[in-house]
Amino acid sequence: MKHLMKAVLVVGVLGTVAACTNPGRFDNPGAGGAGVVPGSASDPTSPAYFQQTVGDRVLFAIDQSTLSAEASAVLEMQATWLMDNPAFTAVIEGHADEQGTREYNLALGARRASAVQNFLIERGVAPNRLKTVSYGKERPLEICSAEACYAQNRRAVTVLSAGVPTS
Repeated sequence: MKHLMKAVLVVGVLGTVAACTNPGRFDNPGAGGAGVVPGSASDPTSPAYFQQTVGDRVLFAIDQSTLSAEASAVLEMQATWLMDNPAFTAVIEGHADEQGTREYNLALGARRASAVQNFLIERGVAPNRLKTVSYGKERPLEICSAEACYAQNRRAVTVLSAGVPTS
C-alpha cells in the first residue's frame, strides 16, 4: 500500500509540474507572454513599441546635423514603422548640447530635425505627417559639463501622435 500511495503522489506531482510548464494550455493568449497586449511595447503597432524597439531618437556629433550610419539605421526602421502605421503623425524635435549660444543651438536643432525629416520623406513617409521643432539647448536630457552628457543632448527625437495628418 505504501508503494501505491507513493506512486499516486509522484504521478500527481508530475502532472502538476507538467501542467505548469504549458501556460497556453487553455488557449489563453495572454498566458505566458504568448499574446500581445494592445498598446504595450510588445504591440508592433504601438507608440511604446516604436520608442523602445524601433528607437525614437538619433544622436549627432558636435556641431553636426549630418546623419551617422547608426542614425540612418534607426531612421530606416522609423520610416518602415511609419509607413506601416499611417494613422500616426510625428513631430521631430531637434536638440543641442549646452555649448554655444541660444540662437546657434536653436538653428543647429532645426538643422538636425530637418535632416531627420528629409530622410524619412526620402524613404516614403508623406511630408504632411511630419513636422519639426527645435528646442536648441533648452530641454537637455543630461545636465552636467562632461562629454557624456553633451553627447546625449545632441539628438533628434521623433514624437508620435495619433490622428489624421493636417494639410
